[in-house]
Amino acid sequence: VQLQASGGGLVQAGGSLRLSCAASGRTLGGYVMGWFRQAPGKDREFVASIFWTSISIRYAESVKGRFTISRDSAKNTVYLQMNSLKPEDTAVYYCATKVSGALEYAYWGQGTQVTVSS
Repeated sequence: VQLQASGGGLVQAGGSLRLSCAASGRTLGGYVMGWFRQAPGKDREFVASIFWTSISIRYAESVKGRFTISRDSAKNTVYLQMNSLKPEDTAVYYCATKVSGALEYAYWGQGTQVTVSS
C-alpha cells in the first residue's frame, strides 16, 4: 500500500484546512486509516481514524468537535477536515493504514506540514 498525503499549508488561527490521503496498491476494505501528527520536539500522536468498511471513527480528545475524518471509497482516499485551527495544531501530519485488528500501523505516507499562526 502506498499513501500520498497532501493539503497542508499555512493558515491563521480559527481557519480551516482539508488534508487528503490517497491510497494505491490495493483497496482498503478491512483496513483502518489513521491520521497522526508530530510537532517539533514532541512525540507523534494519534489524531483520528476510520475503519474503511463500517465507518467506525475515533478522534483524539484534543480535536473532537473541530476535526472530521471521512473517506471516499471510489477515490480510495481519506480526508481530514480541520476547522477552528489553533497554533497548537501546528505539526507534520501523517496518514497511515493497517489491517483492522493489527496493533501497529504498517504503511505510512510522507507527511504534510500544517502551520497555524496566532
